[in-house]
Amino acid sequence: MMIKKVYFTPYGVGLGHASRLITIAEKVKTNNINVKFSSFGEAVDFISRYGYHCNEVPPVEFSWNSQGSFSMKNSLSNIPSWFKNFTIQVVKEVEMMLKFSPNIVVSDSRLSSIVSAKLLGIPSLVLLNQIKLLLSPKLHSFKVGRFFENLNGEFIGTLWSLSNEILIPDLPPPYTISENNIWNTNSVLKKIKYIGFISPKMNISEQRIIKVMNLLNFSKDKPIIFFHISGPSKTRLPIVKKILDAQKYFKNNIQYVISEGKPNGDMEPHKLTNNGWYYEWCPIRDELFAMSNILVLRGGHTTMSQAIQFGKPIISIPIENHAEQISNSCKIKKIGLGIMLKDHDLLSEKISEAINEILNDNKFTSRSIEIMQFCDKLNGVQNIVNIVRSYI
Repeated sequence: MMIKKVYFTPYGVGLGHASRLITIAEKVKTNNINVKFSSFGEAVDFISRYGYHCNEVPPVEFSWNSQGSFSMKNSLSNIPSWFKNFTIQVVKEVEMMLKFSPNIVVSDSRLSSIVSAKLLGIPSLVLLNQIKLLLSPKLHSFKVGRFFENLNGEFIGTLWSLSNEILIPDLPPPYTISENNIWNTNSVLKKIKYIGFISPKMNISEQRIIKVMNLLNFSKDKPIIFFHISGPSKTRLPIVKKILDAQKYFKNNIQYVISEGKPNGDMEPHKLTNNGWYYEWCPIRDELFAMSNILVLRGGHTTMSQAIQFGKPIISIPIENHAEQISNSCKIKKIGLGIMLKDHDLLSEKISEAINEILNDNKFTSRSIEIMQFCDKLNGVQNIVNIVRSYI
C-alpha cells in the first residue's frame, strides 16, 4: 500500500491558522495518508499538543507595543529581519519537503511554503482570508494609503497565485467577513474559491453542557457571557485587565467566564466572584461557545467564524491598529451580528453597556441564528478535505 503525504504549514502568530489546519489534518489522515506540520511561535507547541510532529522555522511576524496594539514603527524596523527569516524559511522548507516528499502542500497564510513548493514542482493549496495587507484606519484615510493597499494587494496576490488554488475559508458574498482583505484584487480572481468556514461547528451534547453548568455552578435561567481572548501574547493581558475591571459593572444575574488564551496555561478554573470564573487556558471552550448568550472576542477570523456557526451574538474588541481584525469587526457590525468596541481608551463600563444592549434587544440573536442557518449549507471542512484528497 503506497503511503500518501500531506504537508501542513500554518502561519505561527495566534492559534487560528494552526487550529484550522489541525481540523483538516484530523479529517485527512488515514492509515495510508501521513501528515506533518511546519510553523513557528506559539503554534509549534499548540500543534504538538495535538500529537503532530511540527518542524520549526524562524518567525516572520508583526510587532506589538507594550499596550498590546499593533506597532507600525516597530514592524517597519523589522523588515530586514523579515526578509532574512523568510529566505531562511524557504531554504528550510525546501530541505524538509525534499526529506518528507509530500504529495501536496497545504498552507494557511504562509507564503514561504508556497514558494518552496513551486520551486520543487509540488502542488500546493493556500487557505487565506487576507490577500492584501490592510493599513491602519489612520493611514487608510489618506488617498495614497488606499492606493498602496491596492498596489500591495495585486503584488501579494500574484505571489499567492503561485499556489494551485486559493481557498477562502469564508462565506460567499454578500456575507464575506473578510471582504476588505479579498474583494477587488484582480490578480487572484481566477484562483479563489469560497469554501465556507473551516472551523467546524461542534455538536455539543446536552450532557456535556449540564456537566459544565454543574462545574461552574451556573443556572440556565441567567445569561452567560464568555470572554474568549486570543491573539499574540502581548495583546492579551491589557484587554484581560480591562475585562477584570469591568466586573464591577456587571448586573448580579450575569454569569461569565474569562479565558486568557494562554497556550500551556493553567486549565483549572479560578473563581473571581459568585458568578465569574477565570481560565489561563480554557478546556471547555466549545461547551461555553454553545451555552453562552454572548461571546466577547477579538477580531480574529477563525474565532468569529466559530461564533457565527454557533449562532451567537458577538461583542468584538479588535486589537488596536490591527487592520484585519478591525475590518472583520466592522463587517460583523454591518450585518447585524453584534457590537464593535474600540480597544483604544476603552472604558470598562462600555463592555458592560454593550452586554446589556445585546441582552435587551433580540434583533442580535435573531440575526445570528439567520446567518448560522446560511452557514449550515456550506461544509467548509469537507469541501477542503475533498480538494486535498483530489491531489493525492
